[in-house]
Amino acid sequence: MLWQKILFIAVVVSIFIVSKVSSRYSPGAARKRRDGLSALAQRLNLTFSPDNDYGLVRQFDFLKPFAQGMDRYAYNLLSGNYRGYDVRAFDYHYEGERKNKNSRSMEYRFSVLILLLPVSCPDLTIRPENFFRKAAEKLGGEDIQFESAEFSKAFRVRCVEKKFAYDICNPRMMEYLLANRDLSIEIQYQVVALVFDSFVSFNACLPVDKIEYNLNRLAQIRSLMPDYLFTQNA
Repeated sequence: MLWQKILFIAVVVSIFIVSKVSSRYSPGAARKRRDGLSALAQRLNLTFSPDNDYGLVRQFDFLKPFAQGMDRYAYNLLSGNYRGYDVRAFDYHYEGERKNKNSRSMEYRFSVLILLLPVSCPDLTIRPENFFRKAAEKLGGEDIQFESAEFSKAFRVRCVEKKFAYDICNPRMMEYLLANRDLSIEIQYQVVALVFDSFVSFNACLPVDKIEYNLNRLAQIRSLMPDYLFTQNA
């Protein structure tokens, strides 16, 4: 059965990754990551806090990545003004649900980058098409289709307002995303977020040397959003 094969592959991959993840969360590795992020924050003139931040998760709890698991908190937070935009970049932690009171919950970690918007926007999700993701996700609604067959094949777009989806996924944005097919984007309320989670990894935290690169991509996505969205809704 196809589903049995998918499950078997996912289990094998997960077991392999678990064996690698523990070493990445040794005290020495965690300290090295904090030091690297602190140095990056200084260079970019951002504020850095390594502390567990439950309030930040509550502030943005409408974002889909924050709607699962237990013990949810942000940490290693970089915040401030970047290229003229108010941004947040942080690692995120949550624990999976325990099967019973005697079982041990699995910890998951990944990175999130957020840029604050001056107006409130409808819920829009752009995710790369992926075999494992397509099999695992159970999202309501249908994918929005675009004139570009290549874009519709590469990305799954969901939005409560089709017009807004078409406004965001304009030709320049589609061209950019097709050149950056790993990006997962969520826009909702006054937030545009890049999410670097994974269905086949317990640790999808961005390497320190990839944070600035992805802040630049986040700022570029914001620059490709039409100006009229912010004037007509202001």
